[in-house]
Amino acid sequence: MTFTKPGQLVAAGLVAAVVVFLLSQLMYGELPPLPLLAGATLLLIAVVDVVLAAVLRPRVQRKPGVEPVESLTAARAVALAKASSLAGAIMAGVWIGLLAHLLPMMSSVDAARSDTFAAVVGLVSAAALIGAGLWLEHCLRNPDEPDDPHEDE
Repeated sequence: MTFTKPGQLVAAGLVAAVVVFLLSQLMYGELPPLPLLAGATLLLIAVVDVVLAAVLRPRVQRKPGVEPVESLTAARAVALAKASSLAGAIMAGVWIGLLAHLLPMMSSVDAARSDTFAAVVGLVSAAALIGAGLWLEHCLRNPDEPDDPHEDE
């Protein structure tokens, strides 16, 4: 398994942004109002990632007096980290695509104004999830393997 590359996250976010922008152009009038905290659930996942990183980091680094992490546990945590950063990137793209549709209408449409605030909360939450996922992935790097910045993958 390779580490998450920024290009992967940017590509996923851009695709999501374009798709949501086009769909919102067609269907925004049919959508119900967005709850203000619609995207805040991503913050809960980000908190789980950060707590997991704090618990697993000393175990991965084999600090004295700490039980080493089992390989299956580490593999599951890496999968969670990669999924979190990718899901965060996709959701950031969703909120950016929606904001691109809402911002021009914000001054004239009341629903767009309230949905804009919800989209900003969602975007901030998605950014936190990206950061937490990448931090967890970083904390799970094997200290015995040197970093090779010239990997071809």
